[in-house]
Amino acid sequence: MTAGGDLEQPDPSDVASFRARREDVLGRIAAAAQRSGRDPAAVRLVAVSKTVPADRLRAAVAAGLTVLGENRVQEGEAKRPLVPGASWELIGPLQSNKARRALDTYDVIQSVDSLELAARLDRLADDFDPRAGGSRVRVPVLLQVNVDDDPAKAGFAPSDLEAALGAILELPRLRVDGLMTVGRLVDEPEDARTTFRRLRELSRRVRAADPRLGPELSMGMSADFEVAIEEGATIVRVGRALFGERAAPAGPTA
Repeated sequence: MTAGGDLEQPDPSDVASFRARREDVLGRIAAAAQRSGRDPAAVRLVAVSKTVPADRLRAAVAAGLTVLGENRVQEGEAKRPLVPGASWELIGPLQSNKARRALDTYDVIQSVDSLELAARLDRLADDFDPRAGGSRVRVPVLLQVNVDDDPAKAGFAPSDLEAALGAILELPRLRVDGLMTVGRLVDEPEDARTTFRRLRELSRRVRAADPRLGPELSMGMSADFEVAIEEGATIVRVGRALFGERAAPAGPTA
């Protein structure tokens, strides 16, 4: 911040660099969508901003990267006041004891991984949104699914999702927009295709049984988002291709 407390304006060269990276990723998104006969506009880009400092994020937002994804509740809490003009999505695991803070910080929660967490978010999502200064709309969430049955990953097992889905969709303060998965770490992007296909097929099956579930599919990161789009991704979570290599906590690299 400046001495007067105002946020420093981003460096124009940083803005230009982020604009070029954004255009490159959007071009790759468009090409992947066209290969599968889809409209590129149907794919939404979330810029994964974990560990990226606020000053760089202000430059990224100025370059058009206005949807930011964070893995940790507290990191988004700290950055949001310092990065105006962005919307924020939680894409990492959410502990039940941080649910209220997540609702106060994030516009979308992509990582709801149990009926118990969904019910807690519903109870906490009261009728007033302190950010908007008015009535809270239904909270947009995605349900995280561990389609590969990977013990290192969070998420519903597919059978557990099908068993719990009806109860989750009855929760009055949540809007369940679709499904999310974290893919396996693979050497080649093509090796992730099975994961993405499983999520698409699961979505199709459960939506046929209950169309209240939204159609969103959040899947694919920097190494494999093009394959994910070919398999039906509507949201891709891209970090490294936009922000470069970062020292990050253990876990999948976005």
